[in-house]
Amino acid sequence: MYMAYSNNPNLPRVRMEAVKLVRSGWSTRKVARHLGFTHSAIVKWTHRMPSRLRYLPTQSSRPYHHPKELSVEMAQRILEYRFRSKGRCAFFLRHILKEEGHDISLSSVKRVLRRNGMSRFSRWKKWHRYPPRPKAEAPGILVEIDTIHEWLPYRLYVYTLLDVCSRWAYAMPILRIGADQSACFVRQAQESAPFPFSTIQSDHGSEFSKWFTKKISERNMAHRHSRIRTPNDNAHLERFNRTIQEECLRHIPFSLRSWQREIPEYLKYYNTQRPHMGLNMKTPADIIKTVPSY
Repeated sequence: MYMAYSNNPNLPRVRMEAVKLVRSGWSTRKVARHLGFTHSAIVKWTHRMPSRLRYLPTQSSRPYHHPKELSVEMAQRILEYRFRSKGRCAFFLRHILKEEGHDISLSSVKRVLRRNGMSRFSRWKKWHRYPPRPKAEAPGILVEIDTIHEWLPYRLYVYTLLDVCSRWAYAMPILRIGADQSACFVRQAQESAPFPFSTIQSDHGSEFSKWFTKKISERNMAHRHSRIRTPNDNAHLERFNRTIQEECLRHIPFSLRSWQREIPEYLKYYNTQRPHMGLNMKTPADIIKTVPSY
């Protein structure tokens, strides 16, 4: 009869006491009766415990092999196809294996690549959590932030910000982006907005990293990342990015000075005069007046 596997945190100390009693002169059977364990368990503990250890840890109950695990030959075949295809993804490798008649799941292919260090995901990547998306029932509850990249004839960026409820927008051109610049942009947008910001939602760009989260949390703002493969999370701001490009940026000279002069004028028109079909032909200023902030 075998004893059930135990996660008792005090069991390593009990094993140590049992080995100490045996090495002090007690017989293994006497120690087994004294502590309430089987004689074979006391014998095994005595043989397993070296003299330099202070306790005998509980070994893992995880099996060494799974009855349905992939064979070594199949794993080698996956790695060989990965090398031949010059780094093609797991979907492609599974397709090739299915054409050869091998019924293998996609997760198994990914697992083989990950265990052999051939996964495309970084082992140091910090995965983001996705709390529930707040309902934009009032201005400031959910504010989306993003960047527009222009590369010709040189690099020029535009930070954009949009309140989902009122569609109130703010933008600022800049030559270089980063977490510190993103925090400064949010601070300037908050000073210009007629309502406080509660939650800032961004994509997974490096300019919205942990440093950005720390800086805006000091201003009592929460930071939420948009979910992967869910483009609708930032749909309102993406539409604004297209609008400001079509109605403003394409009609002014490509220079930081011109953008710094023209973008504020366009934002004034966008927030106070331009009717929005998504707002029933109202302006963001009208929504801010009719819907009180939280």
